[in-house]
Amino acid sequence: MSRTRSRLHLTLAGIALAALALTGCATGSGDSDADAGSDASSAPADEGYITPGKLTIATGEPAYYPYVIDDDPASGEGFESAIAYAVAEELGFAPEDVEWVRTTFEAAIAPGPKDFDVNIQQYSITPERAENVDFSSPYYAASQAIVAIEGNEAAEGVSSLADTQGLLLGAMVGSTSAQTIEEVVQPDTPAQLYNTNEDAKAALEAGQIDGLVLDLPTAYYATGVYIDNSFIVGELPTAGIPDEWGLVLAKDSPLTERVTAAVDALRENGTLEAITQEWLGEGAGVTLLE
Repeated sequence: MSRTRSRLHLTLAGIALAALALTGCATGSGDSDADAGSDASSAPADEGYITPGKLTIATGEPAYYPYVIDDDPASGEGFESAIAYAVAEELGFAPEDVEWVRTTFEAAIAPGPKDFDVNIQQYSITPERAENVDFSSPYYAASQAIVAIEGNEAAEGVSSLADTQGLLLGAMVGSTSAQTIEEVVQPDTPAQLYNTNEDAKAALEAGQIDGLVLDLPTAYYATGVYIDNSFIVGELPTAGIPDEWGLVLAKDSPLTERVTAAVDALRENGTLEAITQEWLGEGAGVTLLE
């Protein structure tokens, strides 16, 4: 796919992308009784919440479009902000009873107590992370893609997965993107890993790496908005590495079953699909590198 074509579906108001349809792949019990919070008109039980009568939700700082608009999760605007408020409603919380806090990506999935009830910032559900924290069932599934700067001859010449092995790639440490580089691309030179996507972006713009691996929604946003003169090289195959995103909770949280039941209910009644279409769009595709 040409770079020109890949941008035809990009606008600042809404970024079109190939959103993967969620199926009924719930990992929790899926109970839908009143205690699980399926009746939004009933008051939620206080047990297990950081602050009784409140739902404390964490996200990153900053939180980026299209997941959160203008770094303001309390607005309800943006994919993950909208998901968060839909879950809150399913649990029985009014919007004014939702409180937001900020965490770093790595701190939230480290062992130990948490200052939030749930955390939402594109956390892939993995067995390694599940040793330290709980996850809800998935609210979204994403693929990975390579972003490069125009004029990079190595990246512009890529047309297959084998071609990517000669690239010097970068990604955020501990991310599914980093795992995909190692296990799917298997590059000739080990990936450069960075503490944040901002650091990785700076390395790409400085020419220190040939390509940056991001989840596909972020790749669309990056090439359309915040990385100048960039393009999507191609989409990487999953090759057995699922990238299903779940809400993070403290390990053995008494809320895990309730939150999972809420996510399952939103999937079954079509709310997750509607939110995905509103904020992530549909229809635009990129070349799958095989």
